[in-house]
Amino acid sequence: QVQLVESGGGLVQAGDSLRLSCIASGRTGSTGVMGWFRQAPGKEREFVASIDRGAISIEYLESVKGRFTISRDNAKNTMDLQMNSLKPEDMAVYYCAARPLYSRQYVYWGQGTQVTVSS
Repeated sequence: QVQLVESGGGLVQAGDSLRLSCIASGRTGSTGVMGWFRQAPGKEREFVASIDRGAISIEYLESVKGRFTISRDNAKNTMDLQMNSLKPEDMAVYYCAARPLYSRQYVYWGQGTQVTVSS
């Protein structure tokens, strides 16, 4: 089993930056692709970014390209999301997620961390 815990959320003004972190524990060697998702109040959860185990294949939601950067450190069992030039529409609960190796489905999820952006 894999456990994920996010941190780094907070209250910022538009244009500011935040860095979210996710630490994995348990059977971390069995994790493949990891990613970040977010859910705004009254909205469906949406994909934000993903990164494979070798940090070679990286994907972003179109609206965050050029502003957000995803990274991971397998030696530390961590994954980060650097968020720059934050906008009010980025306000959401952000979740860390992971797939088992060779899986196309995100199975493991963190508890979420709140990102609030004021204008």
